[in-house]
Amino acid sequence: MSRAARSLLCVLALVATVFAIPQPASATPGVLAEPTPSSVEKQIDTEWNRLEPVIEQYNKVHNDLTANRRKLAAIQKRLTPLEIRVNVAMAQVRGMASDTYMQGSPSALKAMLLTGDATGLTDKLEFLDQYAKHQRNSVKDVVVLKDKLAKDKQDLVDLTQTLAAQDAGLAKSKSGIQKKVDQLQTMRLAAYGKSGDDGPLRLGACPATYTKEKGNRAAQRACDLIGKPYVFGAIGPSGYDCSGLTMAAWNAVGVHLTHYTGAQMGQGRAIGRGDLVPGDLVFYPHHVGIYVGGGKIVHAPHTGDHVRMADVDRMTPTGYRRPG
Repeated sequence: MSRAARSLLCVLALVATVFAIPQPASATPGVLAEPTPSSVEKQIDTEWNRLEPVIEQYNKVHNDLTANRRKLAAIQKRLTPLEIRVNVAMAQVRGMASDTYMQGSPSALKAMLLTGDATGLTDKLEFLDQYAKHQRNSVKDVVVLKDKLAKDKQDLVDLTQTLAAQDAGLAKSKSGIQKKVDQLQTMRLAAYGKSGDDGPLRLGACPATYTKEKGNRAAQRACDLIGKPYVFGAIGPSGYDCSGLTMAAWNAVGVHLTHYTGAQMGQGRAIGRGDLVPGDLVFYPHHVGIYVGGGKIVHAPHTGDHVRMADVDRMTPTGYRRPG
């Protein structure tokens, strides 16, 4: 089985684990109990913790695939002129060989007749020898570089094919993921009513204090996006997922973050809980928000919800980082 096929099977297995929704338990066999907000919220948290890794995996695969395609284009741009140089050089070598075969190498006597003395012959032979060495070295250097780039290109082609298979598999699963998302939203509506609202979107000043520091301005951008809907895989402007929101907030101040929570956990520098300032990233299992001061974050929680403020300890943080 090829590497691409094995990778695709792993991705599909991950997706398959999220498609079964447990029904609310009932005290009377055969009768579904009326869901309570607390019981449904617990199910939502459980199901979303299973779904969000799939969404994040899709973000990672798609980002890696896009990056590799850019690298392939860059390598091909360098490889094309080298291929032309090698082809021209080899054509010249073939032409010289053909001429020698058809005409024969000039004898020392013919050369002496042309120059009139042996010194002229020696000078010509030395020049031809040096020229031949130069040509061989030039071709050799180009061929070595061309072969290296060609190998790099093939390695990237193999990896890109694997990623493309994963990307295609996840793309085919979008409809299944969306059905899952719709079911989660139905559960939310049953728990909270038709508004599907967890409470106020703003819990106070956002950010808590205003400065012109880069992190504070990133936090301000996140605050400006409060109320935008959660959209799986989105980076704006009409909707955001969790890593898409933090990416957009920091992009607004010229700092690039990858649209993938796992990658953002390695960007910037790690800090402690006591070092948090507006703009810092707060990580949770498969989730990320941006700290806005006053013990609050802004985040894109999950489907059916909107970008909103929340207590930093609404979930248990797993780490903190400072981009830039």
